[in-house]
Amino acid sequence: MNYNNFFKDELNKLRSQGNYRVFADLEKIAGNFPQALNYKEDTVSEVTVWCSNDYLGMSQNETVIENMINAIKKVGAGSGGTRNISGTNHYHVLLERELCYLHQKESALLFNSGYLANQATLSTLGKNLPDCVFFSDEKNHASMIQGMKNSKAKKIIFKHNDLNDLEQKLKVNTNKSKVIAFESVYSMDGDFSPIEDICHLAEKYNALTFLDEVHAVGIYGNRGAGVAEERGVMDKIDIIQGTLAKAFGVIGGYVTGNKDVVDFIRSFASGFIFTTSLPPCIAAGAYTSIRHLKFSDEERNLMFETVKKLKVSLKKNNIPFLDHNSHIIPVLIGDPKLCKEASQVLLDQFKIYVQPINHPTVPKGTERLRITCSPNHTTKMIKDLTNALKIIFNNLKIEYAA
Repeated sequence: MNYNNFFKDELNKLRSQGNYRVFADLEKIAGNFPQALNYKEDTVSEVTVWCSNDYLGMSQNETVIENMINAIKKVGAGSGGTRNISGTNHYHVLLERELCYLHQKESALLFNSGYLANQATLSTLGKNLPDCVFFSDEKNHASMIQGMKNSKAKKIIFKHNDLNDLEQKLKVNTNKSKVIAFESVYSMDGDFSPIEDICHLAEKYNALTFLDEVHAVGIYGNRGAGVAEERGVMDKIDIIQGTLAKAFGVIGGYVTGNKDVVDFIRSFASGFIFTTSLPPCIAAGAYTSIRHLKFSDEERNLMFETVKKLKVSLKKNNIPFLDHNSHIIPVLIGDPKLCKEASQVLLDQFKIYVQPINHPTVPKGTERLRITCSPNHTTKMIKDLTNALKIIFNNLKIEYAA
């Protein structure tokens, strides 16, 4: 077999379908978010970023940056080992304690990313719980899907947010162990899950609940603990998973729950046991960000104000987008090549960066520009984005909203 030819052929298929990913070479400008420098061949230009998951601009927060610098000066750059072998720094302990307070749980466990937190935790549950079966929402993130797959446990997919379908499938499965895995905010459509009703079904059929809050922590709830906090049901969720890399503005993931389930994951999850822990300065920055957002509504309020203004502007100009009353705004294109071209024109001609979202991230025919706002996007930026989209929709003959 000619391996290189195989690789080239597969990549060419992606290119022909319009699904080949090209990374924008960006350099964020500290203190000037959402502006960034875009490096392209021999040129450098300043662009406005409209697709960052740094939802609240906390990566630019002066106190967060200062405390990260202080930590690195105090203890050095890396942790130096796994959590078991010299790699548990006091900053990790403080951060896990803060995550317990945030989610009102007995225990918390840090991972190097949100992806790893999902993958390792679900894999560990599926491998070890007797006769385990997962009940997975059909729009769950790839990290959750991979974790369940790696466990080799039975997985039953229920229709997205469909309580009747979930209950019917719970009824006919009398396995010893059941885990319902779902998200609070689904990142590609921006819709919410019926958390309270799923918790009710979990109690009725004796199932564990695993809730991914990565696109909600920092943003929803009185203290930024997520949608479960906002709806008053955190105590109903067995395992809450979150990230430090989006609204909290740093990097890392975590799970929280009662002391026994978290200790079980700590003791059996290879994705936790056999990897070097997060640099202490990262833990210091995340700790600072979480504590800031527990007491400050300013960033959340400004972001939601920007979201509201942008939605009004898009509706006024008949730009089609999904609106589920969340902070995520998917502008629908419906064709992979047009979506990619629209994104490229935005960047090249209008100095606006919005990454195209194509298959397999979203189903074919639902390709989109996934727009996210921040507290720092201005009214002028909203106007510039809307006008640019109008021109692109006209020139590329993309269908407007009815």
